Amino acid sequence: MGRRLLFIYNPRAGKAQIRSNLLDIIDIFVKAGYEVTAYPTQASGDAVKAVRQRHAGYDIVVCSGGDGTLDEVVTGMMQCEQRLPIGYVPAGSTNDFANSLKIPRNMIKAADVVVKGRNFACDIGAFNDDSFIYVAAFGIFTNVSYETRQDVKNVLGHAAYLLEGVRALPSVRAYALKIVCDGQIIEGEFLYGMITNSHSVGGFRGITGQNVLLDDGLFEVTLIRKPSNPLELNNIILAMVDKRVKSEHIYSLSASRIVVEAGEPLAWTLDGEFGGEHLRAVIANEKRAVEIRVPR
Repeated sequence: MGRRLLFIYNPRAGKAQIRSNLLDIIDIFVKAGYEVTAYPTQASGDAVKAVRQRHAGYDIVVCSGGDGTLDEVVTGMMQCEQRLPIGYVPAGSTNDFANSLKIPRNMIKAADVVVKGRNFACDIGAFNDDSFIYVAAFGIFTNVSYETRQDVKNVLGHAAYLLEGVRALPSVRAYALKIVCDGQIIEGEFLYGMITNSHSVGGFRGITGQNVLLDDGLFEVTLIRKPSNPLELNNIILAMVDKRVKSEHIYSLSASRIVVEAGEPLAWTLDGEFGGEHLRAVIANEKRAVEIRVPR
């Protein structure tokens, strides 16, 4: 009996480019010896249910869409007793995690990676009862990276991320939080927090830190404390643009378990999607929890 492949794709991801590539992608899988079942998602959460309910009897689950589609497939796989390898054919506008894994943006080349690549066991984030792949965040910059136009990103790079956030500062509020990172307690009022396992967020490379490993059991944590005057704000911006500049308002550290406690419900995003409002968020690194196909 031949190998079986479950192909879950979001027909609306990016600019719906899957439509012009779908037959070629399936042809690549079939030529590699797979019996393919294709499942187009219809609504948010479909991919989670499809993996959970249909994965039995398959050898691999492949998804095509943006980071949100991959997030749903990984979330579904984390809820299964038997975790199958996952292939990813990016079709979104940002594709942060695909970039981190060096999966090609070209869909045909990415499909080739699925059949010719190798398995890479990467860390996955547990967030209370949910899962995320590469970023859990709250505060000022949470939506900026996904709302900034790509042409602005191309021209200004990392600075675009900061400039868009600074534009929103007059309406931004700080949150009184107690944050525990592997036993280290940090308390204060914070504008922003980001727990990541990626080389880029929102299409911007390098903002998560240097020498990031995706399978070391550690998250990179960035926290920005509320400034008390414009001079401190300027220093924060300089420190984020130029890593040689230090700011006492920015915390950068690595941790495997983070607990964030707030006095009122705090809104989070997980992999760029709304992750709910929580008084207490327990974020744990599930080391090498899922295997994803990457280039050899």
